[in-house]
Amino acid sequence: MEDQPRNTSLIKEILPKSLLGRSLMIIVTPLVLLQVVSAFIFYESHWDKISERLAKALAGDIGAVVEIIRREGNDLDMEWLRTMAFTRMELAISIEKDAILSNSPHDNTSDDQIANLADAMDERVRKPYVIDSLTLDKKLIIQVQLSDGVLRVVTTRKRLFSSTTYVFVLWMAGTSLILFTVAVIFMRNQVRPIRRLARAADAFGKGRNTPNFKPEGAQEVRQAASAFIEMRDRIQRHITERTKMLAGVSHDLRTPLTRMQLQLAMLDGTDGVGELKEDVTEMSRMLEGYLAFARGEAGETPKPTSLNNLMRTVVERARRKGGQIDLHIEGDITLPLKPNAFERCATNLIDNAIRYAQHISVRAGRRDDAIEITIDDDGPGIPEEERSKVFRPFYRLDDSRNPDTGGVGLGMSIARDVVRGHGGEIDLTDAPNGGLRVRLKLPL
Repeated sequence: MEDQPRNTSLIKEILPKSLLGRSLMIIVTPLVLLQVVSAFIFYESHWDKISERLAKALAGDIGAVVEIIRREGNDLDMEWLRTMAFTRMELAISIEKDAILSNSPHDNTSDDQIANLADAMDERVRKPYVIDSLTLDKKLIIQVQLSDGVLRVVTTRKRLFSSTTYVFVLWMAGTSLILFTVAVIFMRNQVRPIRRLARAADAFGKGRNTPNFKPEGAQEVRQAASAFIEMRDRIQRHITERTKMLAGVSHDLRTPLTRMQLQLAMLDGTDGVGELKEDVTEMSRMLEGYLAFARGEAGETPKPTSLNNLMRTVVERARRKGGQIDLHIEGDITLPLKPNAFERCATNLIDNAIRYAQHISVRAGRRDDAIEITIDDDGPGIPEEERSKVFRPFYRLDDSRNPDTGGVGLGMSIARDVVRGHGGEIDLTDAPNGGLRVRLKLPL
C-alpha cells in the first residue's frame, strides 16, 4: 500500500506539467502504440514471409546450378554456366575439383536471414553445404559439396533482404512526424487563448489593467474568459463603490468633527473637556486614515515607476522626522506600480519603524522574478502570535510597546492592501539585530 502513493507521485513527476504537453501526450501515445503494433505485425507476418521467399529463391537458383552440373557431367560448358548464372541469377560460381568441405563451418545460425537460407538449402539443394557471411563484406559465400568437388557460389547479401523494410520504416517515421507537427500546431492554437486568460488573470491580480483582453478560442475557453471579464468588472465596481462610500462618509464626518473641535476650544477649563478633545483628535486621525486609503486606491493605475527614486523620497522625508535610516538598493529597479499608493505604503511602514526603533535599515533588490524590499529595525519587535493581528484594521498593540504613539491601527492594514493590490505579499519576521523585519515581495 505504501508503494502505490510513491508510484503515483513518480508518475505525476514524469507526466508533462503544461496543458500543451499533456494534450500532445494524449495524441502521440496512441500514435506510438499504433506504430509499434504495425511494426510488430509487419515483422511477424510480412517480413518473415518475404525473407523466407527470398531465401527459397536463392536456394532454388543454387539448386538449379547444381542440377545443371549433375546432368551435363563431362559435357558441361563451364564458361556458359558462369555467364548464365551471373547474368540471370547474380551468382558468381566456380568449381574446385576433388575438394572436400571443411568440417568446421562458420556459425551463422544467429542470423535470421542465414537461418532461413539454411532451411531453404536443406529443402531445395539437399546436399552438404557451408554458408559464410563473414569473410566478404555484404557478400555471401555458399559452398556445396558435389560428387567430384565443391561448388563455390558468391552472391550479394541483398538477395536475402527486401527494401520494403526501409520504405515501411521511413513511411512510419514520416507520417508520424507529419501528424505530430500538425498536432503541435493545432494544440498551440488551442492553448494560446488559455495562456492569454492566465496572463490576464495574473495581471488583474497584480492590480494592472487588461483592457485588450477578449474571449477567443474554443467554446469552453470563451465561457471561462467571459466569466473572468464579468468577475473582473464586478470586483472593480465593488472596489470603486467601496472607495467612494468610504471617502464620502469620511468627508461628511469631518464637518461635525470640526464643529465639535471649535465648541470644545470654547469650553477650555471645563471638567472633562481634555478627554473629549483627545477623543475628537483620535476620530480625526481615523478619518484621515480613511481618506488616505481612499485617495490611494481610487482611480490610480499602475505605471512604470523607478523604485530607487520613490524609496529615496520616502526615506528623505522620514529622515527629516528624525529617523536614522540606512538605504541600499541593488541597481536601478523599475517596475509597474501605483506610485501614490505604494509611496503611502512605504511611508506607513518606515514611520511605524521610526516610532519603535533607533535605527532602520531599508534594502531592495531583485530576487528571481520578483522585487524584495526589507525594512529592519532595532526596536522591541512584535511577538510572533501578534504578527498576523497587526494587519487587522484598527488593531493596536498594547501601550507598553509605544505609549506615545498616535496611530489608529490603519497603517499596517493599508500597507498590506496596497502590496496585495500589486500582486505581492508582505510578512513579518525577526530582524537579524533583534527587532522587526518587514519583507515585501512585488512581482515584476
